[in-house]
Amino acid sequence: MQFGDKDSTNFSLTRFESMLKTNNVLFFDAEEFEEIIQHYLDNGKMALAKKATKLGLEQHPTATNLKLYKVEIYIFENKLDLADTLLDELYSLESSNEEILIQKANVLSRRDKHKQAIALLGKALKITNDAADVLSLIGMEYLFLENFEQAKTNFMRCLEIDNQDYSALYNVIYCFDYLEQHREAIDYLNDFLNVNPYSEVGWHQVGKQYYTLKEYKKALAAYDFAIISDDGFIGAYLEKGKVLEKLGRYNEAIASYTITLELDDPTSFALLRIGKCHEKLRNDELALQFYHKCIEEDGLLDKGWIAITDYYNRKKNYQKALYYIDKALNIDSENVLYWKRYAVINKNLNLFEEAEHGFRRTIELGNYEIDSWTSRTDILIQLGEYEAAINNLNQAAEFYPDAVEIEFRLAGLYYLTGEENKGQFHLNNALRLDVEYSIIIEELFPTVFAKAIVQKIIRQYENASR
Repeated sequence: MQFGDKDSTNFSLTRFESMLKTNNVLFFDAEEFEEIIQHYLDNGKMALAKKATKLGLEQHPTATNLKLYKVEIYIFENKLDLADTLLDELYSLESSNEEILIQKANVLSRRDKHKQAIALLGKALKITNDAADVLSLIGMEYLFLENFEQAKTNFMRCLEIDNQDYSALYNVIYCFDYLEQHREAIDYLNDFLNVNPYSEVGWHQVGKQYYTLKEYKKALAAYDFAIISDDGFIGAYLEKGKVLEKLGRYNEAIASYTITLELDDPTSFALLRIGKCHEKLRNDELALQFYHKCIEEDGLLDKGWIAITDYYNRKKNYQKALYYIDKALNIDSENVLYWKRYAVINKNLNLFEEAEHGFRRTIELGNYEIDSWTSRTDILIQLGEYEAAINNLNQAAEFYPDAVEIEFRLAGLYYLTGEENKGQFHLNNALRLDVEYSIIIEELFPTVFAKAIVQKIIRQYENASR
């Protein structure tokens, strides 16, 4: 609930906290306790909210609203059985109290009984004076059920009651997006804008739909209308910058991003995008300046470290690229994107043991792209670690059972380690998949490729494919 009189509330809070410090018992009316509890809940002070609820019920044991706060605390603490018991007691006394129905629905929702929660909220809807709030709760329950059409309908009803309810608008668009109904979303937003022509949020959302559809000029026009509606709307300038980048208008994109730096504290996203635009314009020094500003602003943003690393990698300045990816790994040693780059850079520097370690960590962290497995294999071959290479490929084969890149490598490795029957088995598998890829065995295993039996098998498949 909202406080009616700020001074009165502050006085109540001061008295209450003074009481806690002195252990003197002071009297508060039930409404004062409600305001004190709500204040603590709003500020995340759960222990004080519990204390106020306990003292409130000691002074006003029959106050329904205070008991509902106790229910709210039980739910927060996941004590659902206790919440349920208290709600049943309250419901038997006041079955037409909408807040009791809402909290009972909340408990059911926590227990994943969303259909039953919706039924209770439907009852609350019939008696409430605040239909929009209840409709929003019903919409959220349908989201839990992944029934996006019904969720969308209920959030739309919220907007019919209050067209300034932007939370409901965002939820409507979320449903359209999930259902990939981008044209329908645009039609809905256009109807919304006919009623609210200066809604910056509405224009912003239209722009995002056109951006998804890659209709960049229409997206740009929508963002311009959003900015006309509110020239301090940072989100519109950021999205406009993204569109201008897509259109190759990098100087204009820089200008749009720069406005956001003037309107509020710099964001790492804007600094990164300005750097990317300068790099596209071949303003290398400026690009680097903004990449550095980006990681200074947010050292945890992996895209910033990746941008500066990739910049030096493209310039073939591998030592500098390695320097920055090492710094990034010191900040976040579990980032798979960092390890992949660490591996590739070390491979370019012919630091094969470090490269192998990088690819191994990449795989351990869940990057199962086939080139991670094959790159690690090729390095293990260069290091003479043939058994480790075979084990690596057998693990890869679990994810890619019919990968020609894996089969040719296994064939070469088994021939190389004297297991000719296994080598022949995998060579036949590989050639059946694609005879053209025999260049893999020629490049990686020249001694195996030169074997008469290998040449004979390859020729058989080449002749059959003609």
